[in-house]
Amino acid sequence: MNSSKGKMIATGGIIGLISAILVRFGNPVNMGVCVACFFRDIAGGLGLHRAAVVQYLRPEISGFILGSFGMAKLKGDYKARGGSSPVIRFILGFFLMVGALVFLGCPLRMILRLANGDLNAVTGLVGYVVGIYIGIQFLKMGFTLGKSTSAPQAAGYTMPILAVAIIVLLLAAPTFIFFSESGPGSMAAPWLLSLGAGLLIGGLLQRTRLCTAGGFRDAILIKDFHYMFGLIGIFAFALLGNLIFNFEAFKIGFVGQPIAHNAHLWNFLGMALAGITAVLLGGCPLRQTILAGEGDTDAVITIFGLMAGAAFAHNFGLAASPQGVGLNGKIAVMVGFVVVIAIGFSVVASVKKERASRLMKDQGGAVNVG
Repeated sequence: MNSSKGKMIATGGIIGLISAILVRFGNPVNMGVCVACFFRDIAGGLGLHRAAVVQYLRPEISGFILGSFGMAKLKGDYKARGGSSPVIRFILGFFLMVGALVFLGCPLRMILRLANGDLNAVTGLVGYVVGIYIGIQFLKMGFTLGKSTSAPQAAGYTMPILAVAIIVLLLAAPTFIFFSESGPGSMAAPWLLSLGAGLLIGGLLQRTRLCTAGGFRDAILIKDFHYMFGLIGIFAFALLGNLIFNFEAFKIGFVGQPIAHNAHLWNFLGMALAGITAVLLGGCPLRQTILAGEGDTDAVITIFGLMAGAAFAHNFGLAASPQGVGLNGKIAVMVGFVVVIAIGFSVVASVKKERASRLMKDQGGAVNVG
């Protein structure tokens, strides 16, 4: 395990096992860890949407952020930074969440669903890879959201402070915070276990930089499978953990899977939208959460976009349910593709124009010097 490959497999393995353990102690089946679902639940708990079955201040999210923050401080990696196309990041985060909620899960949950026998996640996986492939084409054309610059320290502390506030509100349970009495939001492992699991995962991911989008992107773009070994570790050890801890819930098939639907086209398209946006953003929802803990305010803006997407999806009937995908959700995915692809081409055009302008100035300067 001293090798790079071994470390990635071990990191993924710990995440997979923790996910299975969280399910054993109360988290929803196939949802030991789901970043999109957890941010959606937090948005509901804060009253940003009123879907009564998905409202809970998930302490795992606080753990991810504080674990990353603590490890970054310990290793000297913490740096407040930002300013890289914040509005575009917010929009991309918004539509990433829309795609995830049409599929019913983030890319990490997609892997965990596969590890518990949910074959509906296969079409989601294919869609995710196709979306990542499309995103790569934009990268090849020169897509970039620009460089971040140093930001005030106070800005970098935004998410760690919010993470602490979530824990305080969870424990204090004031009347203005919403808690589900049924459905996925009512299913939760003990808060201390969930927080501890999040802290461990946050610290590990801050060091390894593991990212679901990065794993597939690098494998396709540069034939580098470093992060893929981590994803394989998540799947393998989540499968093992489910067989050990949750065997009664293990079921291979398409029908009757928990918090899932078998509208295969929309599983594909939802995750394809998530794949494109994750590549353009430079990371999946889990990676964005870890970056936010390190002081990256661009990731903070992305997370705000995710939460806004979750609130909008449940307030306006965009999110799927185990019964399938409604008309509003289908329209939202199609709109998402149009908006995201338009952003991609627009940014590429702007980058090319800027480079051409810079080249002309350089050439003009050379002529003047001559």
